[in-house]
Amino acid sequence: MSKHLTEQRFIDFPIQESVLDALDSKSFEFCTPIQAKTLPYTLAGQDIAGQAQTGTGKTLAFLVATFNHLLSHPIETKSNQPKALILAPTRELAVQIAADAEMFTQRTGLNLALAYGGDGYEKQLHAIEKGVDILIGTTGRVIDYVKQNIINLDQIQVVVLDEADRMFDLGFIKDIRYLMRKCPKPESRLTMLFSATLSHRVRELAFEDMHNAEYVEIEPLQRTGHRIKEELFYPSNEDKMPLLLTLIEEEWPDRCIIFANTKHKCEDIWRYLSSDGHRVGLLTGDVPQKKRLTLLDEFTQGNLDILVATDVAARGLHIPDVTHVFNYDLPDDREDYVHRIGRTGRAGESGSSISFACEQYAVNLPAIEEYIGHPIPVSQYNSEALLALPKLRRSKTRSTRFNTKRTRNRKA
Repeated sequence: MSKHLTEQRFIDFPIQESVLDALDSKSFEFCTPIQAKTLPYTLAGQDIAGQAQTGTGKTLAFLVATFNHLLSHPIETKSNQPKALILAPTRELAVQIAADAEMFTQRTGLNLALAYGGDGYEKQLHAIEKGVDILIGTTGRVIDYVKQNIINLDQIQVVVLDEADRMFDLGFIKDIRYLMRKCPKPESRLTMLFSATLSHRVRELAFEDMHNAEYVEIEPLQRTGHRIKEELFYPSNEDKMPLLLTLIEEEWPDRCIIFANTKHKCEDIWRYLSSDGHRVGLLTGDVPQKKRLTLLDEFTQGNLDILVATDVAARGLHIPDVTHVFNYDLPDDREDYVHRIGRTGRAGESGSSISFACEQYAVNLPAIEEYIGHPIPVSQYNSEALLALPKLRRSKTRSTRFNTKRTRNRKA
């Protein structure tokens, strides 16, 4: 059995047969710790506030509980209005949750629809008007549909708030409370909240908008997974980009995410990597929604080897088999370091995290090391052995990056 699983089996819980069939179709047999600890409460209709990092199986935990609750408590809603509302802080996370839920919709007959801003308004509206059991979305678009009387929430039986701490960070708390007031009272619904940290403000939200919530905390043995090999370099500003190119050439990651602190720096990194022949995508807040989803799909399918991203993508991305994470810039928020490198070393796999403490961002290192509870091992490099920077291509190559094919010739 994988070390990240418990001995608790899904089949030993009182779960609806169609939900178990869906789990079996994807070979889910044993629970992760967050699933094993929350399901006894949620399957019994008890509200929970769970602390768990991304990659611990929390999405499956609340999806199993949501589908099981709706099947166990069937009601007829007027005009096919939603019975469950799942809220996420970002569009990407909402889309990922919907993708994970597909195995349940295929087996249970329950319908789901997406509601997120930035793209697909009419398509989303059409899906909702056809009838929806489970609505997954971001707060802004859901509120838009509520205010237009396209949907009403007075028949909601289940509410899920995923990454609640991130919703606070993005300023969505007023939106959340608006939507909670549109739903039935807390004692009349099942509410599940998940957060990387159960901070005072998250607990306050749970107290106000949940009914006697049970707090479930899954504390990792260390804030950074023990399967993640961490490494730190101290490059000069002029060595930073050549060092990145050299390390990528040496490590040759199968699937890699590079984080920088600004969209402009991400664009610079993308240009150099693209000019060097890498299959690389750029994910920042300025990238249109359709292109963002296409990028994530291309990266997940293996058509892109490298994704350059700002922290807009640090949470909620569920991409399997990420082998390397590069912190081109050390993040200003120490918690973002953990969220970034948590993209690798997931579900029992190993991973590598390589960080640059440059002249501008080395000041962030002490707070990061204090937070994670250990110093990051330092490695040296020979500046004379770094690769030369490639000649930059014109920016129009961005539109053709998916067609870039690079022959991978590993050194013997």
